[in-house]
Amino acid sequence: MDVYEAVTSRRAVRGFTDRPVPKEVLERVLSAAARAPSASNLQPWRAYVVTGAPLAELKKLAGGRIAEGDPWDEPEYEQYPPALNSPYRERRSAFGEQRYGALGIPREDVEARQRAVSANWDCFGAPAALFCYIDRDLGPAQWSDVGMYLQTVMLLLRAEGLHSCAQMAWAKYHKTVAEVLSPPDELILFCGMSIGFEDVTVGYTRTGRAPLEETVTFVDGY
Repeated sequence: MDVYEAVTSRRAVRGFTDRPVPKEVLERVLSAAARAPSASNLQPWRAYVVTGAPLAELKKLAGGRIAEGDPWDEPEYEQYPPALNSPYRERRSAFGEQRYGALGIPREDVEARQRAVSANWDCFGAPAALFCYIDRDLGPAQWSDVGMYLQTVMLLLRAEGLHSCAQMAWAKYHKTVAEVLSPPDELILFCGMSIGFEDVTVGYTRTGRAPLEETVTFVDGY
């Protein structure tokens, strides 16, 4: 797959088939993704790939917490600032409208929105998931490196005909994830990532992007 095609076809897929993802494909993707850039080659990511019975157990545990109304775990990092300034506030609001609008869920239907959100912790039906951790002693630059690693993984998955959905939502149940994965105490769960083959019967609306002039300034020297 052409790089541009991989970039433009990548999106957060929220509906997967149960078709297994071959282990050798995941190994190939993650071996290549290790070439992602990181300052001084620290490679600050620590990834756990979960499939089969362990993933089913994790989904069951998370689903049980949802059913019982168990509150989210104490956050280990701030996902969004307490108050989003413009234009980020408007972009987040527009995303919510598009996301729930595609599902036919009106703004006032809080229960339906909660059901849609809870699908995160079933990995949207995906048969494989990646959980990405970072050492809690590392700083913002290393978190940026982890982001570049995850983007590299997602683009390589597209090259293999697979789709993905990166999910900070899993950090809200980081204790449940730790029950299954038993990560070292020095690691923080940044996000999960659902991986699999897209269920094309699940409808979606592709979210737009800001125009180039809104996010890029050319200081021309041509």
